[in-house]
Amino acid sequence: MLPTWRSAGRTQRGQSRLRNEDALLDCPQRGCWAVADGMGGHRHGDVASQWVISSLASLSAQGSLDQRVEAVRQGLQNVNHRLANARRGPGAVDDAVMGSTVVALLLENGRAACVWAGDSRCYLWREQSLYQLSKDHSLLQRLMDEGQLSATQARAYPDARALTRAVGAHSPLRLEVLELSTRPGDVFLLCSDGLYQALSHVELGLALSAGGPQHVVERLFASALQAPTRDDLTAVVVQS
Repeated sequence: MLPTWRSAGRTQRGQSRLRNEDALLDCPQRGCWAVADGMGGHRHGDVASQWVISSLASLSAQGSLDQRVEAVRQGLQNVNHRLANARRGPGAVDDAVMGSTVVALLLENGRAACVWAGDSRCYLWREQSLYQLSKDHSLLQRLMDEGQLSATQARAYPDARALTRAVGAHSPLRLEVLELSTRPGDVFLLCSDGLYQALSHVELGLALSAGGPQHVVERLFASALQAPTRDDLTAVVVQS
């Protein structure tokens, strides 16, 4: 018998946006969840994120976790090609960016796989501790990894939030995968940068310990919306 995973998700347009460029997938019956955050402003970001989520939603739940991860890889590579072709197609704007981040979570008996490109994140709340499973594909993270700048200096660096990987940005698409064993009581959070930038590490942990998935999502948004939010907010919470 597959374990029962409960989940909830929510997305909301930021106050400075004409439309919501985030999208989410909440599919516990298939053991698949995802968040995508579109790039390129109001022209193309919403289309790119919806293409990413539609591709993941169409994947079969059959097969081993390894087979499902490979299907996610192939599906996102196909979206990557579609976005590149759309950017070069008739009526395209020369400097148009049509891309999206993605973070996806796949679960099966005792195993989890996180697949991502960009700076949307996957967190794990386990035994009263919060772990960031994904590592941002951004200029900010690269500068810190290379030891060129401190975290404070890197945040002030011009274009520090620029992405180094995204669906639609480069061909072939480079995805990162992290696999781990799951434990009873685990809580996963998938979210866009608009959400985690609005909350501290402590606030994220407090929300994730607040109860069932829907209550956790409501707590996250209540905390994030205490101040005006320019960026779109998206969260998916998954509990065992």
